[in-house]
Amino acid sequence: MTKDNDKHHNQHNHENHTHHNHDHNDHAEHKHDNHGDHDHHDHGDMVSEFKKRFYISLIVTIPILILSPMIQEFIGVDWRFTYDQYILFALSTFVFFYGGWPFLTGGISELKDKNPGMMTLIGLAILVAYGYSTLTVFGWEGSNFFWELATLIDIMLLGHWIEMRSIMGASNALEELVKLMPSEAHKLDENDEVHDVPVSELNNEDRVLVKPGEKVPVDGTIIDGKSALDESMLTGESVPVEKYKGDEVIGGSVNNEGSLTIHVEKTGEDSYLSQVITMVKEAQESKSKTQDLTNRAAKWLFYVALTAGFVTLFIWLMLGYSFDVALERMVTVMVITCPHALGLAAPLVVAVSTAISAKQGLLIRNRANFEGARNIDAVVFDKTGTLTKGEFGVTNIVPNKGYEEEEVLSWAASLEQNSEHPIASGIVESSKERNITLKKISDFESITGKGIEGTIQGKKVNVVSPGFVDNNNLEYDKEIFNEMSEEGKTVVFVLLEDELIGMIALADMVRETAKEAIATLKQHGIHSIMLTGDNEKVAYWVAKQLDIDEVYAEVLPDDKANQVKKIQEKGLKVAMTGDGINDAPALATADLGIAIGAGTDVAMETADAILVKSNPKDVVSLVELSKKTYRKMVQNLWWATGYNIFAIPLAAGVLAPIGVVLSPAVGAVLMSLSTIIVAINAKLLKA
Repeated sequence: MTKDNDKHHNQHNHENHTHHNHDHNDHAEHKHDNHGDHDHHDHGDMVSEFKKRFYISLIVTIPILILSPMIQEFIGVDWRFTYDQYILFALSTFVFFYGGWPFLTGGISELKDKNPGMMTLIGLAILVAYGYSTLTVFGWEGSNFFWELATLIDIMLLGHWIEMRSIMGASNALEELVKLMPSEAHKLDENDEVHDVPVSELNNEDRVLVKPGEKVPVDGTIIDGKSALDESMLTGESVPVEKYKGDEVIGGSVNNEGSLTIHVEKTGEDSYLSQVITMVKEAQESKSKTQDLTNRAAKWLFYVALTAGFVTLFIWLMLGYSFDVALERMVTVMVITCPHALGLAAPLVVAVSTAISAKQGLLIRNRANFEGARNIDAVVFDKTGTLTKGEFGVTNIVPNKGYEEEEVLSWAASLEQNSEHPIASGIVESSKERNITLKKISDFESITGKGIEGTIQGKKVNVVSPGFVDNNNLEYDKEIFNEMSEEGKTVVFVLLEDELIGMIALADMVRETAKEAIATLKQHGIHSIMLTGDNEKVAYWVAKQLDIDEVYAEVLPDDKANQVKKIQEKGLKVAMTGDGINDAPALATADLGIAIGAGTDVAMETADAILVKSNPKDVVSLVELSKKTYRKMVQNLWWATGYNIFAIPLAAGVLAPIGVVLSPAVGAVLMSLSTIIVAINAKLLKA
């Protein structure tokens, strides 16, 4: 942005005109995100495994319910027959071992790690219920809990299945990306003959032909040909990007009109698309702090269950009740303390929010930092490419006496219409916005050091650099020129028949979405800060357009992270949004690092979240989704633990003196209800 104007426009010759090497290429190796196939299949197998265990256990639960004396009593029937309890025992044993196996093995491994959690708690509850009920079948005095054991296992299997399926949904949204990749490629041999081979057989250094209308099979560099490539499916950039020899291309993008020969550079897991899918996997596997909170809660409930169980047993015995009655109370307390709903509270919400964020084009790499986004006080934006488009647009037209703005723009755009140079594109785009009809051009030529020249309607027209104007001692308003230059604008001069008719200033255009994003952040009470290496005048010019609260200009790349630290030292929780390699340390330092999807792979690697569509407004979406996710988690934790707070004392028999004792049947119904409420509540999370 602060390049010397002379230098910029002196290079405005024919070669430059035809080589609009816009840095969209950096995304070639976005370390976005990739779910390795094998991993995904393992995950799929686990989902189908839980589904199978759930359905089989559910089917076996039906006769268990029918044979349970407690249920028969509850509905007022008597279907008892000889040896019915042994059949009940056999069916329950099957459900205990087949359906309960994942929880028993999970509990054992948690205990081995000396870190009891959710699985230990569930394992304890089903072990106690099964052990006690088995004793009652073989002569112990008391009621059996087989029906409760079976329904508990069913509910937990269902919960785990729902959770895993939700997470799969989020992955599947990204697995769709894999379908973007063609399965075959036209490989060129040493004699330039084409052989169709599977993409999986391509190696680095191979050459591949991509015909018009085809998808690019792998990431690589163009060694022959030029074309416009549609990368919208990959980067969210809706405009096809012009690519020339030496430019990088991304596998999965669509080649529009020209034939390209590509030198293969990244295959398999190194490719952009593969990396897009790995990142979501990382997001789903990274443990969220809130999830750890539920596991900690489960650990304490495990100790509470053991303590409450034994305390209940001793108190009932001390009160003179028989061991049978005291043991039944103890078992009821231990079974009820198992917070199935708590076990699902966080994972279900995480699963749903991951799916929502993936659909919105927000790729979350670090769950814990994403959940902390709800507390963000300030968002620091890198300027170029984040708040601005990284494309030239016309900001000022200064006509000389006797000429109108439209006239100056019309001559300049008519001359520039056949050029691909960023300055030319900006001028032509501006003329389209003003509905100016371009004049026919003949004899176009680029003159090194002068700019460009052409004949339009029989008149000689030039668009030249400030250097050319100074060398030819042409008169212009130096004060206005200096003012525009200091704002970091590139100024070109328009000559008609060697007479200076006006100046056109161009600058990196501010994204409209950036204005909206900053306005919305203000509504949320979030402070907006701009961090840039550009000079102060350029920075303040952009900041004024966007209404940004604070500006740090002329910041050296390696100092960006320090600036973020200084802001954090004020006690603010900081999110950093950037797209370049120079932003990477700052992204890593911030409480939440957000990479813009059109950025570099290094930025992607260090960020906690990625905005695939490169839209600054998505920063707001990210903060809002974080708040909603957290709110849902807290609601679910209350639904789950609130039930326990209420049920444990009742199960222990606190109200026994006035004749109120929570029966195991009612306990199980309450537990089932709290689990269902938690599952439904998680599903109600909306973007």
